[in-house]
Amino acid sequence: MDTLLPQERSQRMRLVKCKDTKPELLVRRLVHALGFRYRLHVTGLPGKPDLVFAGMRKVIFVHGCFWHRHPGCGRMPKSRLSFWRTKLEENRRRDQRNRRKLRKDGWRVHIIWECQLADVEGLKGRIRKFLNAE
Repeated sequence: MDTLLPQERSQRMRLVKCKDTKPELLVRRLVHALGFRYRLHVTGLPGKPDLVFAGMRKVIFVHGCFWHRHPGCGRMPKSRLSFWRTKLEENRRRDQRNRRKLRKDGWRVHIIWECQLADVEGLKGRIRKFLNAE
């Protein structure tokens, strides 16, 4: 059972951002500091990747561990479990479909998980390696 009234739940869910999140802004600053330029949220690509490097045909998604079901970071809400399991599993399947479509169209895809932001130096190295690889 949900502990909030429907209007309270709706109000809280409206606060969840899908772009310009703190993790995404951190990744954007790192990528820019490494000297790479990118476009944001290109609507013509499957999944509207967070960062698009069109000339290299590479994209980066910055995923929240909760919303995109990062293996090993699996916390679940305490209420409405059947709703959340269905919703979050569909998010995961949609992400897989989008990655598949991008790869089929010749794009290289890199996922950065929210939990990986704790190790900024390691993250910089992974980003540099991804963007410099042919």
